[in-house]
Formats: sequence, structure tokens, C-alpha cells
Amino acid sequence: MAFWLNAMFAVVEFIGGMLTNSTAIMADAVHDLGDALAIGFAWIMQRLSGREADARFSYGYRRFSLLAALVNGGILIIGSVWVLSMAIPRLWAPEMPHAAGMFWLAILGVAVNGFAAVKVSKGKTLNEQLLNWHLLEDVLGWVAVLIVSVVLLFVDWPILDPILSIVFTLFILSNVVRHVVKTLSLFLQAVPDRKLRQEIMDKLMEIEHIQAIHHLHLWSLDGEKHVLTAHLELDKPISTEVQTAIKGDIADALTKYALAHTTFEFEQISENCRDRNEHHPPESHH
Repeated sequence: MAFWLNAMFAVVEFIGGMLTNSTAIMADAVHDLGDALAIGFAWIMQRLSGREADARFSYGYRRFSLLAALVNGGILIIGSVWVLSMAIPRLWAPEMPHAAGMFWLAILGVAVNGFAAVKVSKGKTLNEQLLNWHLLEDVLGWVAVLIVSVVLLFVDWPILDPILSIVFTLFILSNVVRHVVKTLSLFLQAVPDRKLRQEIMDKLMEIEHIQAIHHLHLWSLDGEKHVLTAHLELDKPISTEVQTAIKGDIADALTKYALAHTTFEFEQISENCRDRNEHHPPESHH
């Protein structure tokens, strides 16, 4: 629904922008067209990310959602730069737009984009969050156009058109860049939350017979579902029954984190870790 709303309304904006001679409307028309493409791509990637794991993608397809978030962020940054390239020259040569036409287009723009933004505002993945910034940018853009049109109905200040376009574009651009940096970090398998990593390590260290932890890796599939692996060093040899009990304690300790995948390896006391050639100090120990 958000895709079709943006695609159809972009056509309306192009026509309205030419008829009203408004930089803000023409800029938003290009942005809405970019948004429609981004939304379509995000929708396809989101559906793909829900597929079950297979022999090729053993963790599933959720990281495709991150790929969509990166592409969407890139589209939004390019669109914002294009808006600025149109609006900044108008500061030195402002042209008076058709204020009444701008006003009615702005009312329609706020309604259409606001409805689309509400539709996708409940998403939790970074893909959906970036998509929501696309739509929020459009809402703010039309609010800016609405304000300009009302003022221009009473005052001959055409320079307000490019000024407000620049202000709201810079505001959205700063937020999009922040989301893109976070998405790129997760795409490169950085820890999604350092405090969360330390909290998980502390929880594991509270479990009986675990004396040290190393090779603890925490990364995210899509910004929402995380993966955790770790080597757990035991303080003494244990039986199968005790090992089963420790696994149960680990499951209880990590329940609230809703981790998508967890893998733990127990290492007996004085056992050499096969993933390192020589002994290194554990990341955490009693």
C-alpha cells in the first residue's frame, strides 16, 4: 500500500510542481519516486528475509533485510543531495511559486504520506526503520510546503520555499546517515550492543561450574534477531547429567534476550582450545 501510494502520488507531484513552479514540490516529487522504488525493494527483501534456512543460507535470509536497509539509506542520501542541489541555488535567485496550488497539494501530501508512515511505523528491523524515515521525511517535507504556502498567500517571500526545503532535508539526512552507519556496522557483524554483550557474559558467569569464557561472539542477523556463540571453561570434570543441568541454566539465563541462534562449547579444565594455538587470557573469569 505504501509503495502504490508513493508511486501514484509522485506522478501527481511532478505535474503539480511544474504547474506551481515550486522547488519544494518538485524536489519532493523526485524523493517520492525514490521512496516508491525503495519501498518496493524493501518489501521484496523483507519477504525474502522471512524464508527458512537452507543449505546455502544456513542462518536463514534475515540479513537480506539489512541489505535492503543499506540500499534504502543510499537512495535517501542521494535524494537528499539532489534536493539540496535544487534548493540552494534558489537562495540567490528565488522564484515566486503558486501559493494556492502549493497549499492544496501540501494538504494532500501530508495526508497520503502520513497514512503510509503510520502503516510501516510499527516495524522493528533496521530495514523498516529506515523505510519509516523515508516516509517521515515526506511528511515533514509537505508540512514545510504547507507552511510556506500559507505564508506566501499573504507575504511575497519566495525565498522561504528553498529555505524550508533545505532545513527539513538536512534534518532527515542527519538521521538517515546515523541509521546507515548503524546498519553498515551490523552488516559487517559488529556487536549490536556492547552493554548487551557484557550483560550476557555476566549472566553466563553466574552459572555454577563456569569459571571462564572466551570466544564469545554476538552479532545480529537484521538488527532485531541476534546470534550468540561462546566457549565456556568448566572448573572441574562433569558428568552428562551435570552438563545437561548447566545447559538448562544457560537457557533460563538467556530466555529474556530472545536470541535467534545460540551455540556453546564446554571445555574441561586444562583443555586446550582448538580455535587458538596458544593460551590467551579468558575474556571473563571468576
